[in-house]
Amino acid sequence: MDSARISDRTAFILANTRARPVPLVPEISLHIADEAVPLWQKTEDDLGEMGLPPPFWAFAWAGGQALARYVLDHAEVVHGKEVLDLASGSGLVAIAATKAGARQVHAADIDAFACAAIDINAGINAVAVSVSSVDLLAAPNDRRWDVILAGDIFYERDTAERVFAFLSWHAERGATVLIGDPGRAYLPSAHLAKLAEYRVEVTRELEDNTIKLTSVWTFGEIDPQSNQAA
Repeated sequence: MDSARISDRTAFILANTRARPVPLVPEISLHIADEAVPLWQKTEDDLGEMGLPPPFWAFAWAGGQALARYVLDHAEVVHGKEVLDLASGSGLVAIAATKAGARQVHAADIDAFACAAIDINAGINAVAVSVSSVDLLAAPNDRRWDVILAGDIFYERDTAERVFAFLSWHAERGATVLIGDPGRAYLPSAHLAKLAEYRVEVTRELEDNTIKLTSVWTFGEIDPQSNQAA
Protein backbone atom coordinates (compact mmCIF):
# COMPACT_ATOMS: atom_id res chain seq x y z
CA MET A 1 0.00 0.00 0.00
CA ASP A 2 3.01 2.31 -0.43
CA SER A 3 2.27 5.43 -2.45
CA ALA A 4 3.85 8.81 -3.06
CA ARG A 5 0.35 10.28 -2.79
CA ILE A 6 0.16 9.25 0.87
CA SER A 7 3.64 10.06 2.08
CA ASP A 8 2.70 10.24 5.74
CA ARG A 9 0.25 7.58 6.88
CA THR A 10 0.31 8.92 10.41
CA ALA A 11 -0.85 12.34 9.23
CA PHE A 12 -3.55 10.72 7.09
CA ILE A 13 -4.88 8.70 10.02
CA LEU A 14 -4.82 11.65 12.43
CA ALA A 15 -6.62 13.85 9.89
CA ASN A 16 -9.39 11.34 9.19
CA THR A 17 -10.08 9.76 12.59
CA ARG A 18 -10.52 10.90 16.17
CA ALA A 19 -9.60 9.29 19.45
CA ARG A 20 -12.45 7.91 21.53
CA PRO A 21 -12.99 5.14 24.12
CA VAL A 22 -13.88 1.67 22.85
CA PRO A 23 -17.48 0.80 23.89
CA LEU A 24 -16.79 -2.58 25.52
CA VAL A 25 -13.28 -1.61 26.61
CA PRO A 26 -13.47 2.02 27.78
CA GLU A 27 -10.05 1.69 29.43
CA ILE A 28 -8.63 1.88 25.90
CA SER A 29 -9.04 4.67 23.36
CA LEU A 30 -8.50 4.30 19.61
CA HIS A 31 -8.35 6.63 16.64
CA ILE A 32 -11.60 5.64 14.94
CA ALA A 33 -13.31 6.92 11.79
CA ASP A 34 -16.75 8.49 12.05
CA GLU A 35 -17.91 6.70 8.90
CA ALA A 36 -16.46 3.78 6.96
CA VAL A 37 -17.42 4.54 3.38
CA PRO A 38 -16.07 8.13 3.17
CA LEU A 39 -12.74 7.07 4.66
CA TRP A 40 -12.60 4.07 2.34
CA GLN A 41 -13.26 6.31 -0.66
CA LYS A 42 -10.73 8.90 0.48
CA THR A 43 -8.06 6.22 0.85
CA GLU A 44 -8.78 4.99 -2.68
CA ASP A 45 -8.76 8.54 -4.03
CA ASP A 46 -5.46 9.41 -2.37
CA LEU A 47 -3.89 6.16 -3.54
CA GLY A 48 -5.35 6.40 -7.01
CA GLU A 49 -6.42 2.78 -6.71
CA MET A 50 -9.88 1.20 -6.66
CA GLY A 51 -11.10 -2.03 -5.07
CA LEU A 52 -9.06 -1.68 -1.89
CA PRO A 53 -10.16 -3.62 1.19
CA PRO A 54 -12.04 -1.69 3.89
CA PRO A 55 -9.95 0.30 6.40
CA PHE A 56 -10.17 -2.39 9.09
CA TRP A 57 -7.70 -0.40 11.21
CA ALA A 58 -10.16 2.48 11.60
CA PHE A 59 -12.80 0.64 13.63
CA ALA A 60 -13.17 -1.37 16.82
CA TRP A 61 -14.61 -4.61 15.42
CA ALA A 62 -16.81 -6.84 17.56
CA GLY A 63 -14.36 -9.74 17.76
CA GLY A 64 -11.52 -7.48 18.82
CA GLN A 65 -13.63 -5.75 21.46
CA ALA A 66 -14.71 -9.04 23.01
CA LEU A 67 -11.18 -10.45 22.94
CA ALA A 68 -9.71 -7.28 24.48
CA ARG A 69 -12.34 -7.34 27.23
CA TYR A 70 -11.58 -10.99 27.97
CA VAL A 71 -7.83 -10.38 28.12
CA LEU A 72 -8.21 -7.46 30.51
CA ASP A 73 -10.61 -9.42 32.73
CA HIS A 74 -8.43 -12.56 32.68
CA ALA A 75 -4.97 -11.00 32.79
CA GLU A 76 -3.40 -14.26 33.95
CA VAL A 77 -3.78 -15.58 30.40
CA VAL A 78 -1.14 -13.17 29.09
CA HIS A 79 0.66 -11.87 32.17
CA GLY A 80 4.43 -12.28 31.88
CA LYS A 81 4.11 -13.98 28.47
CA GLU A 82 5.14 -13.28 24.90
CA VAL A 83 2.01 -12.52 22.91
CA LEU A 84 1.15 -12.23 19.21
CA ASP A 85 -1.89 -10.25 18.08
CA LEU A 86 -2.54 -11.63 14.60
CA ALA A 87 -4.12 -9.29 12.00
CA SER A 88 -4.07 -6.61 14.66
CA GLY A 89 -5.94 -3.88 12.76
CA SER A 90 -6.22 -0.93 15.14
CA GLY A 91 -4.02 -2.63 17.74
CA LEU A 92 -6.88 -2.89 20.26
CA VAL A 93 -6.16 -6.45 21.37
CA ALA A 94 -2.40 -5.90 21.45
CA ILE A 95 -2.91 -2.85 23.66
CA ALA A 96 -5.19 -4.84 25.98
CA ALA A 97 -2.56 -7.59 26.29
CA THR A 98 0.09 -5.03 27.16
CA LYS A 99 -2.13 -3.44 29.79
CA ALA A 100 -2.81 -6.92 31.20
CA GLY A 101 0.90 -7.40 31.89
CA ALA A 102 2.23 -9.35 28.92
CA ARG A 103 6.02 -9.44 28.87
CA GLN A 104 6.16 -8.54 25.19
CA VAL A 105 3.41 -7.99 22.62
CA HIS A 106 3.84 -8.29 18.86
CA ALA A 107 1.12 -6.79 16.64
CA ALA A 108 1.17 -8.18 13.10
CA ASP A 109 -0.80 -6.76 10.17
CA ILE A 110 0.03 -6.74 6.45
CA ASP A 111 -1.74 -3.37 5.96
CA ALA A 112 0.80 -0.54 6.24
CA PHE A 113 -1.93 1.82 7.42
CA ALA A 114 -2.81 -0.61 10.20
CA CYS A 115 0.82 -0.63 11.31
CA ALA A 116 0.78 3.18 11.50
CA ALA A 117 -2.55 3.11 13.36
CA ILE A 118 -1.19 0.60 15.89
CA ASP A 119 1.74 2.89 16.64
CA ILE A 120 -0.60 5.85 17.10
CA ASN A 121 -3.04 3.94 19.30
CA ALA A 122 -0.30 2.40 21.42
CA GLY A 123 1.04 5.89 21.99
CA ILE A 124 -2.23 7.43 23.17
CA ASN A 125 -2.66 4.49 25.55
CA ALA A 126 0.92 4.85 26.86
CA VAL A 127 1.99 1.28 26.04
CA ALA A 128 4.78 -0.23 23.95
CA VAL A 129 3.87 -2.69 21.19
CA SER A 130 6.19 -4.24 18.59
CA VAL A 131 4.63 -3.83 15.13
CA SER A 132 5.33 -5.91 12.02
CA SER A 133 3.89 -5.97 8.48
CA VAL A 134 5.30 -9.44 7.73
CA ASP A 135 2.68 -11.87 6.43
CA LEU A 136 3.01 -14.54 9.11
CA LEU A 137 0.59 -16.83 7.29
CA ALA A 138 3.04 -17.01 4.39
CA ALA A 139 6.22 -17.15 6.47
CA PRO A 140 7.77 -20.36 7.85
CA ASN A 141 6.21 -21.39 11.16
CA ASP A 142 9.44 -21.34 13.13
CA ARG A 143 8.65 -18.44 15.47
CA ARG A 144 6.93 -19.35 18.75
CA TRP A 145 4.69 -17.30 21.01
CA ASP A 146 3.20 -18.19 24.39
CA VAL A 147 -0.19 -16.73 23.46
CA ILE A 148 -1.73 -15.92 20.07
CA LEU A 149 -4.74 -13.60 19.91
CA ALA A 150 -6.94 -13.35 16.82
CA GLY A 151 -9.90 -10.99 16.65
CA ASP A 152 -12.50 -11.02 13.88
CA ILE A 153 -10.33 -12.78 11.30
CA PHE A 154 -12.64 -15.54 9.96
CA TYR A 155 -14.62 -13.38 7.53
CA GLU A 156 -13.29 -14.76 4.22
CA ARG A 157 -12.89 -18.41 3.20
CA ASP A 158 -9.29 -18.50 1.94
CA THR A 159 -7.98 -16.34 4.76
CA ALA A 160 -9.92 -18.37 7.32
CA GLU A 161 -8.37 -21.61 6.11
CA ARG A 162 -4.86 -20.18 6.31
CA VAL A 163 -5.50 -18.67 9.74
CA PHE A 164 -6.92 -21.91 11.10
CA ALA A 165 -3.89 -23.86 9.85
CA PHE A 166 -1.53 -21.30 11.42
CA LEU A 167 -3.34 -21.27 14.76
CA SER A 168 -3.70 -25.05 14.85
CA TRP A 169 0.02 -25.53 14.23
CA HIS A 170 0.92 -23.26 17.12
CA ALA A 171 -1.73 -24.68 19.43
CA GLU A 172 -0.37 -28.18 18.85
CA ARG A 173 3.03 -26.90 19.95
CA GLY A 174 1.81 -25.43 23.20
CA ALA A 175 0.63 -21.91 22.41
CA THR A 176 -2.56 -20.66 24.03
CA VAL A 177 -4.84 -19.45 21.24
CA LEU A 178 -7.75 -17.08 21.89
CA ILE A 179 -10.16 -16.04 19.14
CA GLY A 180 -12.76 -13.27 19.28
CA ASP A 181 -15.57 -13.69 16.78
CA PRO A 182 -19.20 -12.50 16.36
CA GLY A 183 -20.26 -15.54 14.33
CA ARG A 184 -18.52 -14.90 11.03
CA ALA A 185 -19.33 -17.37 8.28
CA TYR A 186 -15.98 -19.18 8.30
CA LEU A 187 -15.34 -19.48 12.03
CA PRO A 188 -14.37 -23.17 12.60
CA SER A 189 -16.48 -23.37 15.78
CA ALA A 190 -16.74 -27.15 15.58
CA HIS A 191 -13.03 -27.31 16.42
CA LEU A 192 -13.17 -24.73 19.21
CA ALA A 193 -14.41 -24.33 22.76
CA LYS A 194 -16.25 -21.21 23.93
CA LEU A 195 -14.79 -19.32 26.89
CA ALA A 196 -17.03 -16.26 27.13
CA GLU A 197 -19.77 -14.31 25.39
CA TYR A 198 -20.39 -10.56 25.19
CA ARG A 199 -22.91 -8.14 23.74
CA VAL A 200 -20.78 -5.71 21.75
CA GLU A 201 -21.77 -2.27 20.50
CA VAL A 202 -20.78 -1.74 16.85
CA THR A 203 -21.64 0.53 13.95
CA ARG A 204 -24.60 -0.41 11.73
CA GLU A 205 -22.60 0.85 8.77
CA LEU A 206 -20.34 -2.21 9.02
CA GLU A 207 -22.58 -4.79 10.67
CA ASP A 208 -26.13 -6.07 10.39
CA ASN A 209 -27.03 -4.79 13.86
CA THR A 210 -25.82 -2.25 16.41
CA ILE A 211 -25.23 -5.01 18.99
CA LYS A 212 -23.34 -8.18 18.06
CA LEU A 213 -23.35 -11.22 20.30
CA THR A 214 -19.66 -12.07 20.26
CA SER A 215 -17.73 -14.98 21.73
CA VAL A 216 -14.19 -15.73 22.79
CA TRP A 217 -13.00 -19.18 21.72
CA THR A 218 -9.97 -21.39 22.25
CA PHE A 219 -8.60 -24.75 21.18
CA GLY A 220 -9.09 -27.74 23.48
CA GLU A 221 -11.58 -28.82 26.11
CA ILE A 222 -12.76 -26.41 28.79
CA ASP A 223 -12.21 -27.13 32.47
CA PRO A 224 -15.57 -26.20 34.06
CA GLN A 225 -13.88 -25.32 37.36
CA SER A 226 -11.55 -22.70 35.87
CA ASN A 227 -13.30 -21.91 32.54
CA GLN A 228 -9.90 -22.31 30.88
CA ALA A 229 -8.71 -24.68 28.19
CA ALA A 230 -7.43 -27.95 29.61
